[in-house]
Amino acid sequence: MLALQLVTGLLFLLLAAGVTIRLLNPLPPLEPRTPSTHLVATGDTPLGRGIAATRTGRPHDLSGVHMLMSGREAFASRILLARAAVRSLDVQYYIWHNDLSGTLLLEAMHEAADRGVRVRMLLDDNGVAGLDPVLAALDQHPNIEIRLFNPFVLRRPRMLGYLADFPRLNRRMHNKSVVADGQAAIIGGRNIGDEYFDARDAGLFFDLDVLAIGPVVDEVARDFDRYWGSQSAYPVHKILPPAPAEALAALHRSASLVERDPAARDYVEAVRALPFVAQMVAGSLPFEWAVIRMVSDDPAKGIGKAASDGLLATALYRVIGAPVRELGLISGYFVPTRAGVDALAELAGRGVDVAIFTNAFEASDVWVVHAGYAERRKALLRAGIRLFEMRGPDRSEGAPSRRKLIGTGSGSGSSTGGHVLRSSAATLHAKAFAVDGERLFIGSFNFDPRSIHLNTELGFVIESPQLATTMANAFELDIPALAYEVVLSENGRLNWRERRPGGVIVHATEPGTSLLQRWGIRIVSRLPIEWLL
Repeated sequence: MLALQLVTGLLFLLLAAGVTIRLLNPLPPLEPRTPSTHLVATGDTPLGRGIAATRTGRPHDLSGVHMLMSGREAFASRILLARAAVRSLDVQYYIWHNDLSGTLLLEAMHEAADRGVRVRMLLDDNGVAGLDPVLAALDQHPNIEIRLFNPFVLRRPRMLGYLADFPRLNRRMHNKSVVADGQAAIIGGRNIGDEYFDARDAGLFFDLDVLAIGPVVDEVARDFDRYWGSQSAYPVHKILPPAPAEALAALHRSASLVERDPAARDYVEAVRALPFVAQMVAGSLPFEWAVIRMVSDDPAKGIGKAASDGLLATALYRVIGAPVRELGLISGYFVPTRAGVDALAELAGRGVDVAIFTNAFEASDVWVVHAGYAERRKALLRAGIRLFEMRGPDRSEGAPSRRKLIGTGSGSGSSTGGHVLRSSAATLHAKAFAVDGERLFIGSFNFDPRSIHLNTELGFVIESPQLATTMANAFELDIPALAYEVVLSENGRLNWRERRPGGVIVHATEPGTSLLQRWGIRIVSRLPIEWLL
């Protein structure tokens, strides 16, 4: 009885604290906002002329895509687009870190604005920690406008904001895109931060983006406008205190990070030396030409008001349809839920070869999410679904590096050659799947309840048998070399098969876990929190 009274009292105090915070820190009025839309008629720009030449002789309904598998190529592509733009840059991100790559890309935005480029930045407010002063200063530039998606009114500590406005703040904008001059776009799984761009020595993510040209770019630009004008996009000056009058001038006068930091110089020099950079500058970058459809959530999802036909998950099924022969799914955060297991099992029961690649516990950066996946493994395997889990860093003496196993990704620069996985990363962050060797999805969408029901997402459906087959083949060639294959033993227990140059090692307990961690995973997997994962 006393325990119940204590719990009830604690809940009452939390509710009262939330109401107090909301009363003292209400959201400002959304309007007035300066209306703007993406710029059109940009074919006369340097990017426009170069892309027109690249598209010569191609059918008008086809777009070109180049797969950005290397973190450094992904960083270079963003810098080069920012430098090439002369009219506009529209930038949308879930996370923008205040680190080396994040600072370099902010400087690129600032430099573009100084050249007269209109820069619009839409950032999810949950992922810009430590950037308030810089964002407030940049927003004072006459050519830069910044908006925050579902912002926290209480800036410190932000977590208290959840007490006051949990239903709204629990919904985040997970989209990632860049559009330059309305002519070229980058979308995919990467946020802005060193772990995504191979800009540090440890804790790297394997991820996947695509650089696109052609008619699909206009779809990305129009989708950015939807989010820019949505009910969740607040002008930064309505949320952050004004920067000092001299802040922008000081930012302009300060030496660039490359001039101040030897590590930044080394990284930029390494990126500049990539064959990819020379190809992009020369206009000789290879593209795969295909019909591409953009799919995305209605931004009203950010306030819980999107209709079911406005959700990305619904659009995906409408565009791709049900797999007939094979489904290869790559998702760093994979929480299938009971309904997802049933759906995948139904596919496998119809003879569809279903293979899934996600993170092992030792590679996961969010172990609570791993717990949400772990309890579903046996059901998936019993249904005949193949499971692969990305291994963590291998520190054993003489172990081959991932670069030797799957290449560096900076060789020929081909968008379609050889291997789909090219990284030394230890954590899988990519979001992609291939269907029947014909269609490929790449985007920000994880196969988990949060992506389906809470966060907004986007992606491309690419009608390319060549790219889809390359990804499907990765489940036979690349993935087994850097993953554990999870199987059921004869007595129905989980085993983890690890391929080594000298043979196969079978682990009877989950690799990289202690007894305490395994108990923790088991306990968390039974908590009623799956809808949050």
